[in-house]
Amino acid sequence: MKQIQVVAGIIENDGKILCMERDKGKYDYVSYKWEFPGGKIEPGETKEQALERELREEMELEVQVGDHFCDVTYEYPDFVITMYCYSCKTQDLNFKLNVHKDYKWLEKDKLDTLDWAPADRPIVKKLMQDK
Repeated sequence: MKQIQVVAGIIENDGKILCMERDKGKYDYVSYKWEFPGGKIEPGETKEQALERELREEMELEVQVGDHFCDVTYEYPDFVITMYCYSCKTQDLNFKLNVHKDYKWLEKDKLDTLDWAPADRPIVKKLMQDK
């Protein structure tokens, strides 16, 4: 089965976490689901470089990548994803939705109110435990 390595940013500002809603995509089981923004790691990139690049491409957003938060491996029907998650901070709230349908800033205790992509659910759970 295809293996994909990605990075995700847990972007925090003023005590709230940025949650992004995926648009219609190739796979119905992740279309319109909520996720932490990020994307695939390109050859020769560090995880931190990949995250900075992906957030610039997808959202035109500059972040400060901080500490490693957790890793998640999840098997979808068509591929296996390993996601490396990092805490991020930003002062720039004027980003664009270049690939996402919508976004919300939520407090940690409200994160479970969204319909998250399955690979992102363990991150939500950990964030809610770390309140």
